[in-house]
Amino acid sequence: MEGHATGGVARRPGLLQVVRERIRARHYSLRTEQAYVRWIWRFVLFHGRRHPRELGAAEVEAFLSHLAVAGRVAAGTQNQALAALLFLYREVLGQALPWLDNVVRAKRPVRVPTVLARDEVQTLLRHLDGTPWLLASLLYGAGLRLMEGLRLRVKDVDFARSEITVRAGKGAKDRRTVLPASLVEPLQRQIERALAWHRADLDAGFGAVWLPHALARKYPGAPREPGWQYVFPASRRSRDPRDGVERRHHLDDAVFSRALRRARLAAGLAKPVTAHTLRHSFATHLLEAGYDIRTVQELLGHEDVSTTQIYTHVLNRGARAVRSPLDGAGV
Repeated sequence: MEGHATGGVARRPGLLQVVRERIRARHYSLRTEQAYVRWIWRFVLFHGRRHPRELGAAEVEAFLSHLAVAGRVAAGTQNQALAALLFLYREVLGQALPWLDNVVRAKRPVRVPTVLARDEVQTLLRHLDGTPWLLASLLYGAGLRLMEGLRLRVKDVDFARSEITVRAGKGAKDRRTVLPASLVEPLQRQIERALAWHRADLDAGFGAVWLPHALARKYPGAPREPGWQYVFPASRRSRDPRDGVERRHHLDDAVFSRALRRARLAAGLAKPVTAHTLRHSFATHLLEAGYDIRTVQELLGHEDVSTTQIYTHVLNRGARAVRSPLDGAGV
């Protein structure tokens, strides 16, 4: 469905290209763009490559129900597919879909998060080194999400105030969180290394980092300023798929995830460990230390305190802080 040029005559952009253009006009992230395009293409294939203009609510319901019943996808995955199709019909095709009452909804399981004990965190960190060690330490020590850590800019690390400012976190909200004192010197060395690469890029005729939204147009010199550079830059420059410009992006999340997996195996940890496990552990250990749940909520950037309350169920006190009768007197 993509447009092509035939015989020197340019055809209109294809559907997916228009989707990309509309997404970029609304300043959605590259990850959102990739996910939406993927879901829309799967929707088209599911209905025999028919154009979505020929389809409607019934076909959307059938596709989403198929994901839940045959695909057994998680509720979050089904919701992402729904969001992509709503964007397609509302923002690209200009059609309003009626409420989808007949969709078979994927069930959202209620699970408590996986949390590492303090000694397990330290064991894990001992099996990491270099940039993966520093990033993992920061995720645990400041309660950052993985992409928040990877997208951290030099200007948002405030050594004087011992705090980190997270820009445009989940829900496009800014927040401040703690900068661990033990990471001050390693972070300073990391920033020195990142800025050295930046100076080399400038000398080579590059050095302009990607800026969100219209900031690059509003402040044309900002992309080359040291403060806007990533704290964790990639080891090499790459071409940005959104505009074709060669830039130094941030470290690839897959590189870190592989290092974390190797460290977990080397540490002999039976629990599954992801970057988010470190954030879960940060919250739980703060509550164990007696910090107020509202303080933890603000550090995590949760909109509702009920989201933060899930960590009260995994505190190191046994299930719901109940003492087993086996441990009682006379047993």
